[in-house]
Amino acid sequence: MPNMSLIYGHRGVPVKFPENSLAGFAYAISHHIDGLEFDVHLTQDQIPVIMHDERIDRTTNGQGAIADLTFEQLRRFELANGEPVPSLQEFLNLVSGEPVHLNLELKTDRHYYLDIERIVLRMVRQTDLIYPVVFSSFNLKSLQRAYAIDASQKYAFLTSARLGNPDEFATHEHLEGVHLEHYQPVHHVAERVWTVDEPIVMQQLFAASVNAVITNNFELAQQVRAAM
Repeated sequence: MPNMSLIYGHRGVPVKFPENSLAGFAYAISHHIDGLEFDVHLTQDQIPVIMHDERIDRTTNGQGAIADLTFEQLRRFELANGEPVPSLQEFLNLVSGEPVHLNLELKTDRHYYLDIERIVLRMVRQTDLIYPVVFSSFNLKSLQRAYAIDASQKYAFLTSARLGNPDEFATHEHLEGVHLEHYQPVHHVAERVWTVDEPIVMQQLFAASVNAVITNNFELAQQVRAAM
């Protein structure tokens, strides 16, 4: 392959650990994953936490919307492995100084958290990270707000739609990349494809030299890439 595609763990390692759990992230790092993809919301008292859904019902033993719970209230509930919902700070402490790429998704497409961009950017800037973080969102306005706060960071638009001209769109919106559910040729910006769990699709994407494949099973992806 001319350029080796990176492998990102989608919410950590959901095939082995609860999604977006510190245990999963730690396992992935210790097994030499290239990158981690994870999702950030704000609690009622504006503490950034890592979870995919807006509500805690599916992934914890509690109920309710993250936006309606204080951090203290949220921490009373557990993921399936007994861990509390991780804070962004705990995650950043875990990855600080580690050779792992990060894709932080701002979960603002269904519920907009006031000031989330400023709060998250400040925390990331205060962390000793080896690689720049890629901030992604389905909400283009979130990326525009973040760019206005800090134009030096990497921003990527998430979409399941096919983009008419991804390179032109990315340039116009000051994006470093596009995160696509389905591969399409992209020439001048980064392309990261999600969520890829089938070996044959992995092979196709590695052969196309996309910047990254985002997967629930990073060890399978490592095997597929190594065999090529």
